Formats: sequence, C-alpha cells, structure tokens
Amino acid sequence: MSKPTTKLTWCNARLGEDMNWWIHEISDPVHWDVDCLGIIDPRQFQHLIDLLEPLSDYGLQNELVDDAFYSFGIDNVEKDKAIHLKRVQDSVLESEDPLFALPDVLDEEKGPYADLLDHITKLRVKMLNDVIDFTQNLTVEELEEEIREAQNADFMEGRASHFFTELTAILEYVPEGFELDEDEDAKPKSEDDELEKDLADVDAGNAVDEKIEEDDTMKWDEEEEEEEYEETTAPPEDEGDEKNK
Repeated sequence: MSKPTTKLTWCNARLGEDMNWWIHEISDPVHWDVDCLGIIDPRQFQHLIDLLEPLSDYGLQNELVDDAFYSFGIDNVEKDKAIHLKRVQDSVLESEDPLFALPDVLDEEKGPYADLLDHITKLRVKMLNDVIDFTQNLTVEELEEEIREAQNADFMEGRASHFFTELTAILEYVPEGFELDEDEDAKPKSEDDELEKDLADVDAGNAVDEKIEEDDTMKWDEEEEEEEYEETTAPPEDEGDEKNK
C-alpha cells in the first residue's frame, strides 16, 4: 500500500555495535527525528515473519503488518560501510528483493506501527492462553507491563530500544516460569507416526529373526541337499558288470 509521505525518499544508515542498523540522516528531517531511529534489515524482517507465522491461526491481519512499514532498498554502500537506502513502493511482505523496513512512527500513539503492536500483542496473549495451562488467563496488560519494564531498564542503562528488539520481545514473550515446547521431536506424535514406527520395528525384528534362523539351519540344509544330489546324480551301473556278478 502506497503511503502519502512523498518527502521520505531516502535515508542513510550505519551498523551499530549492537548489530542493528541505525539511521543517521534522512530526507525528511522535519517529520523524522534520527536520534535513536532504527531500521529493520532484511534478515531481521524475515525472522519477524517467521515469528508472526504462528499467529496466523489466531487472526493475524497481514495488511496491518504491511501498512506499518516503509520499504527501502540498498542504493549504495559507502566507503565507511554506511549504506544509502532509497525508498521503494514495493510491499515489504510481498517483494522478492531484500528490503529494509522502517516502522511508520510519525504518530506514535495511533499510527500504523502502533496499531501493529496492539494487534500482535493481543494475538500473542490469545495464543499463549491457548497453548499454556495457566491457573488464570494471561492479560494484555500483563504482557505490556513486562515489555515496558524491560524498555525502561534499557533506557536507564543508556541503551536505545531498537524496533526489532521491541517486536521480538512481544512475539517471543512467555511469562516467567513457563516455556513453550518448540522442539519438533518433543511434540506428541500422531497415531499414524506411531503406527509407522511400530511397523518399522516389527519389520526390523522379522529381518533379524529370519537371518538368525537361516544361520542356525544353513549347514543342515546344505548337507541334506548334497545327499539328495549324490543319490540322483550317481552314475548307473554298467550292464556288463551286472552280468559278471
């Protein structure tokens, strides 16, 4: 979806010590404050897509994800490793090219990015209540309070909060004392999987038994076959020899 901010056409970003990209210059400095303004790189955005995927079963609206970001492509890499990013109109979700994603935070309270945060927070809480047996359902307020406390702690220690960190904090949130079992091998297996395993064990057992049985009787079978062969293939006695007897 095309966004109306025509003055936002490019930005320059550098990789910080925290391995996040931070904008230090932008084409629209009137509306955008570059102080601690982060931008999400293609690798990070792909990770976010992976984290969003489980929420599809709980009502994730992809259009809210798409509307929450401005798309940028790399136009040039400077000698100091800074990158010049050029605004593109491609969907950050549908584009085949790797794109940087700048959250739309022009209105921090009611803008598209704020709507996305509210949306995924509610869905994350809904999912956690569905998969974890809480004695009392988790609330949106409880999740938001923990996220704010973590952000305030970063601020007090002089660390800027990056958008990628903010999003992953929500999408990976699990209350203290609980955990999600994401190990594929640890998930309950279906009846078909169990049946296939049992059949495989049976086949393996039969193969071993047959091999052992064959080994135990092989010599006896070979001796009996040799005796039968000697009886049927013995040369007939000569008629002259028969008369001389």
